[in-house]
Amino acid sequence: MVYRVGDSAEFTKMLSEEDVYLFAGITGDRNPVHTSREFAEKTPFRKRVAHGLLTAGTISAAIGMKLPGPGCLYISQILEFKAPVFLGDTVTARVEIVEIVSGRRLRMKTQCFNQDRVLVIDGEALISPPRQGQGDPPRTNHSKGGGGA
Repeated sequence: MVYRVGDSAEFTKMLSEEDVYLFAGITGDRNPVHTSREFAEKTPFRKRVAHGLLTAGTISAAIGMKLPGPGCLYISQILEFKAPVFLGDTVTARVEIVEIVSGRRLRMKTQCFNQDRVLVIDGEALISPPRQGQGDPPRTNHSKGGGGA
């Protein structure tokens, strides 16, 4: 696959109460700000928020399933949490190639937006794309603009 600066893809998912409880069980992070309605009502957010890393998982889905796609490997990820994600919010992860470091590395801008297009996560990832013949061809959008895949 030939990658170009500006290639982008999106992945969208609604984060449900079940997702939060499953993530809490898998990771052991049962912080009541995520799992207790009563506790969360006393926080500045006034309601439960999804785990930041659960939200960031949508970035992993965009990278692993769309661009560069199956067979790629994460090298690093920087995340900056900008706004809360509440249970029931729909999150869209957008990934865009910003630099082709070498044939074996892609630097990508990684962002998540809620259903109101509020930026909730801003970041950057370094990815090793799949080698020729690995996985299915990635689904890409070769636009330079802010549109989706």
